[in-house]
Amino acid sequence: MANTAAPVFPPQPFALDVLLEKYAKGTEQSAEDVYLRVARGVAQAEPEALREAVAARFADNLRHGALGAGRIMSAAGTGIAATLINCFVQPVGDSIQGPDAEGLPGIYVALLEAAETMRRGGGVGYNFSAIRPKGARVHTTHSAASGPCSYIDVFDASCRTVESAGSRRGAQMAVLDCDHPDLLEFIEAKHVKGRWNNFNISVAVSDAFMRAVETDARWPLVHRAAPSPALRAANDVYQREDGLWVYSEPTARALWERIMRSTYDIAEPGVVFISRMNEDNNLRALETIRATNPCGEQPLPAYGCCNLGPLNLTRFVLAPFAQLHGGQPEFDWDALAARTATQVRFLDDVLDVTLWPLPAQHAEAQAKRRIGVGFTGLGDTLVMLGLRYDATEGRDFAVQIARCMRDAAYRASVELAQERGAFPLFDAERYLEPGTFASRLPEDLQQAIRRDGIRHSHLLSIAPTGTVSLAFADNASNGIEPAFSWTYTRMKIMADGSRASFAVEDYAYRLYREMGGDLEALPAYFVSALQMSAHAHLQMMAAVQPYIDTSISKTVNVAADYPFDAFESLYFDAWKSGLKGLATYRPNATLGAVLSVTPSATADDALSATEVDPLRIAIDHRPRGELPAIIEKVEYLTQTGKKSLYVAVSFMEVSGHMSGEDMTIARPIEFFIPVGQRDESQQWITATMRSLSLAARGGFVARNLQDLRKVSWDRGQVRLGEVRRLDGQRSPRWHDSEVAALAYAIQQILHRRGFLDEEGNQVPSRLLAHLPRGVLNDTAQKPPLHGADADAAAEVKADADTDASAYSLQIMAGQPCGTCGAHAVIRKDGCDFCTACGETGACG
Repeated sequence: MANTAAPVFPPQPFALDVLLEKYAKGTEQSAEDVYLRVARGVAQAEPEALREAVAARFADNLRHGALGAGRIMSAAGTGIAATLINCFVQPVGDSIQGPDAEGLPGIYVALLEAAETMRRGGGVGYNFSAIRPKGARVHTTHSAASGPCSYIDVFDASCRTVESAGSRRGAQMAVLDCDHPDLLEFIEAKHVKGRWNNFNISVAVSDAFMRAVETDARWPLVHRAAPSPALRAANDVYQREDGLWVYSEPTARALWERIMRSTYDIAEPGVVFISRMNEDNNLRALETIRATNPCGEQPLPAYGCCNLGPLNLTRFVLAPFAQLHGGQPEFDWDALAARTATQVRFLDDVLDVTLWPLPAQHAEAQAKRRIGVGFTGLGDTLVMLGLRYDATEGRDFAVQIARCMRDAAYRASVELAQERGAFPLFDAERYLEPGTFASRLPEDLQQAIRRDGIRHSHLLSIAPTGTVSLAFADNASNGIEPAFSWTYTRMKIMADGSRASFAVEDYAYRLYREMGGDLEALPAYFVSALQMSAHAHLQMMAAVQPYIDTSISKTVNVAADYPFDAFESLYFDAWKSGLKGLATYRPNATLGAVLSVTPSATADDALSATEVDPLRIAIDHRPRGELPAIIEKVEYLTQTGKKSLYVAVSFMEVSGHMSGEDMTIARPIEFFIPVGQRDESQQWITATMRSLSLAARGGFVARNLQDLRKVSWDRGQVRLGEVRRLDGQRSPRWHDSEVAALAYAIQQILHRRGFLDEEGNQVPSRLLAHLPRGVLNDTAQKPPLHGADADAAAEVKADADTDASAYSLQIMAGQPCGTCGAHAVIRKDGCDFCTACGETGACG
């Protein structure tokens, strides 16, 4: 039998459309054009004398089944200021702005880092468990925390408003630990329609938790942050010997039931088995995994990245469907190994030519040089070989593929280490210590690693391939998945805004027809995702996972009427099988179907009957041209003297429909400090203005300002504004940082325009809609002052013109004052007394 590969025929129209729309640049008209551009772009990492030859080698690899992940195929060699890395994991700490006690970046620093990452084209995964739970004490402001879920709202809005480079919006993953006190709120957050639409969510489940579920043991929900006095008084809260506070102790089984019920109903949260991820990690001696990228195939440390490149397995099938004519298909193992080796060099070069959104991401990648060679088209490959995906022979063949790629990739990485050096943090003894993935490699490979080192800490990852598989593999089955359907309809929005439907065929199905197969009587090995049992999906993952050093992204499809008890047992089976995570999908009235095989009602039909609050509409872009704006001067006193700056706020009219009526409101969408005012000590201004603008466009500006009011630093208090004491007198207002003072100033600007109330809370849309149209409202100005009030105000104004150091001498250091904010409350005559504003508090 001749070793002939599958015949090549023109791509399907929809596949070509996707190629041209998402990946072709400039005058490119074909996959070949894209291959040449990508190969040349990535080969720029090579020494100049080798570039031409290596580029030719990369292009040949791409023609014969190798692919880059979406970011690589879209941006490599274009000159676009975009990253070639699909996804990152970024840390989030338990502070508003500066580093927290563990050194993690503050929430709004993390938000800005994520915005920059998504703007450059990368998706982001986070673990939000460091953020103190709802009701925890905030020491600097003597208030109670709002919890991580409220901040995930802000990150979700940011993702919605930041368009990434190349018009690809970044995906996000939110992870929360299974022992966080806000776990139940996190589990059920996406039951609210529209909430966290830009997030996948997963619970990080430990082995200890799973064992507690088995025994129905109590499971403490804990955090290092202390609860507020009110929460402590209302609940049975206590501090353990390890210093953690126990907020509640439900049974593990009750928590597990809530996770499973939510997943059964709405397909989220997913579950990541965090203990297994860390135990199997080649770098477990150096790092702790807390989160994954958005699709779950890459468990990553802080600032870790997904540098991915799959191989299209269908290209290695020789004489596909030869059984139709009395022959036998074969698989080209030598070619798979050789193409895998070239892919390792290709992805190594990607690390050196890509743009890095953040310096910390660059440093992390250079220290460990993670890459992820994977595969796509497994389901179609098995069909072309006449093997059932859900049978032992199909799983055994998949294991052979994974083992071949593992050995070829690790061997190629050792060879690259000889040429270019091992990754900087390589330590042979710790890398190969018992229990790591590398410790299970063939003995000859382990010896080679000890002798020569290895270029990459991790080399393998099986990711979903989405439009890459559609555009460059003629719709071969996605990643490790079986085909979902042999034919289906895809809807596409055309340039004029209209919708057009396209019939799309699976690659193996199409090839079978071209080779004379009877589509009316498909052989038994044509088994699609919904025709096989859920356990068959799980068994394929369990068979392949031991040969993948990171993880596998796969969806286990179950029928709508799949029993809940059987569904729940899938996750236990996944844990006991050594998997690192699991995502399931059960179609129902809430979720609908993954792909449409028959036309359905359009989204517009459902939208027409819904309420649209103009305050909550996400504004993706700042409109072109000038916007109505106000500029106000802000003056305040610091320990170093008087400071002043101008704040500009731009507004935009936004329309919606509520309670049966159309309404239009003026919303702030952009905040900035005009150029020329920022000195080195005020670099925080840029970050603050960006975060406010993102929150405003997402509909969360009031919440964002309230959070910024809580920011504190160690440079002394800042004086801005005034407060009315209980006796009616006015006194200076004190803030814990310049950030907090500026947030207060902006609250007052928006209050005077009628957008916020006096306390900084959001005024509802129905009231905003009745403000004068086309004119920013100035009717909320403070009433004129008379008599003693006017005299007191004049004294305050006169005082504000003196040096701030005078006030540090007039007040005595003490506890924060609930009235003026100064750290000046002392005990005087048995009562709390503020030496800054004179307010008298509790007496004892």
